[in-house]
Amino acid sequence: MSNVLKVSHQTAINSLKARGWSDRRIARDLDLNRRTVVRYGSKCTTQVTPGSGGTESKCTTEVTPGKGASAESIPALGKSEPMAPVQSRSVCAAFEGIIKAKIEAGLSAQRIYQDLVLEAGFGASYQSVKRYVGQRKAADPKRIWRIEVEPGEEVQVDFGLGAMIEGEGGKRRRTWVLRMVLSHSRKGYSEAVLRQDTETFLRALENGLRAFGGVPQVINVDNLKAAVVKADWWDPEINPKMADFCRHYGMHVMPCRPATPQHKGKVERGVAYVRQNALKGHRFASLAAENAHLQHWENQVADKRIHGTTRRQVAACFEEERAHLQALPDALFPLYQEARRTVGRDSFVEVARAYYEAPPEYIGQQVWVRWDSRMVRIINQRYEQVQAHTAIEPGKFSRTLHCAGMSRPVLASCRYWSERLGLLGDHCQAWAEASVEKRGPEALRSLMGLWSLGKKHPSRRIDKACQQALKSGARRLKDIKRLLEQEAPGQEAFRFEETHPLIRDLSVYRDFIQENENPSDNQPAPLHT
Repeated sequence: MSNVLKVSHQTAINSLKARGWSDRRIARDLDLNRRTVVRYGSKCTTQVTPGSGGTESKCTTEVTPGKGASAESIPALGKSEPMAPVQSRSVCAAFEGIIKAKIEAGLSAQRIYQDLVLEAGFGASYQSVKRYVGQRKAADPKRIWRIEVEPGEEVQVDFGLGAMIEGEGGKRRRTWVLRMVLSHSRKGYSEAVLRQDTETFLRALENGLRAFGGVPQVINVDNLKAAVVKADWWDPEINPKMADFCRHYGMHVMPCRPATPQHKGKVERGVAYVRQNALKGHRFASLAAENAHLQHWENQVADKRIHGTTRRQVAACFEEERAHLQALPDALFPLYQEARRTVGRDSFVEVARAYYEAPPEYIGQQVWVRWDSRMVRIINQRYEQVQAHTAIEPGKFSRTLHCAGMSRPVLASCRYWSERLGLLGDHCQAWAEASVEKRGPEALRSLMGLWSLGKKHPSRRIDKACQQALKSGARRLKDIKRLLEQEAPGQEAFRFEETHPLIRDLSVYRDFIQENENPSDNQPAPLHT
């Protein structure tokens, strides 16, 4: 049958197995599959030796070389000669000193293999190095010390991968979950966020402390840039905002050693617990929906479970720990970002890819902008707040003008210009209101044009023209302009006399002008002093 191994190969396998060869080495030398070697390797004859008190398994069949094997490679075996086992030697044994030093330095098998190839000209496969490193680590395991703390002493914090958010149009976005675990009671807090910057990290920490209702003494964090600028076990450089946050809440930050997850094993396991139990198989329409799901899961599932280490319900254990937490401060941590901005011609400044309106008198000038996840404040050069806005999404404007149909912003602008035209006169305001009532939002441009006429004509004349337009029922700006043009400019020439009487009668100047236009030949022109 084609699925039965030849007798010569079976004999060779049994003979080499009796000599102590590994299945992998036999498969390589005989050019066979290793599973085939395992299946046929146990078919040795069993011989009973008198006086031995038992049986002894050995191969007594004469070896016939098979495919890939030669007679020289498989020596003949005597029937009564005991077989001494032959130990296989790994190709990595020649590099034992180098490998041992790198294992003690904490390098992975992959890294050790790469260094051996580059530094020592290693020619074997990565799998051989992986097996060798695994055997050495199993032979000399390092002890991991378990750390348990008193109530209210420590909270461990770490980020993990969250669920996907599927927004409008099927757009998907990845989230991250901040997990906080009180080391004594294992009480947890989870919050999904979109990024891991400093402000988002600290706000999520603050939300967690508020959820706990108190502050532990120590916070054990990973070496993410939002918390640690430069990782160093002996002298880490803490992010200044993180340091201020801990001072505000009365905590001490203790970063763990880089690439040493066992230093915060409670939250490491907690992150995996959230991902496998709370979020696996779930998708959410928004970040708020994911956080609502996490909050419900914490209260109904995580808090009610019996913890595998403490053998107590998490919620009951947390009630005992709550009394040992420090009191929360009265105010939130004032976290914000600050930068200069130049006000554009549209009177808007850009902050975090969103646009916020500044007072129009600051167009073209530089202002200070101070913002956080909630508010955006515009501050002038004297450090006075001139405007404040609620934070909006990227690409949005804090205020927009609409000009379609009977929209409210256009009608509001009409009311604004009507009130402003009242500065020119009561008839101007009355004409503006009558125009809006008759023409609706279409009258907005006419009201703005009427105000611009104040640059060319006195307000008294404009108000008089509006009075005449009201009587005649004219509601167009061109009617006002026509009335202003019909009024002779000379009527305004002597307005000065009403408040400043002339010293001499004007007829004197008229006689003087006539005499100078037709003087007699012998009479000189009179002089007036």
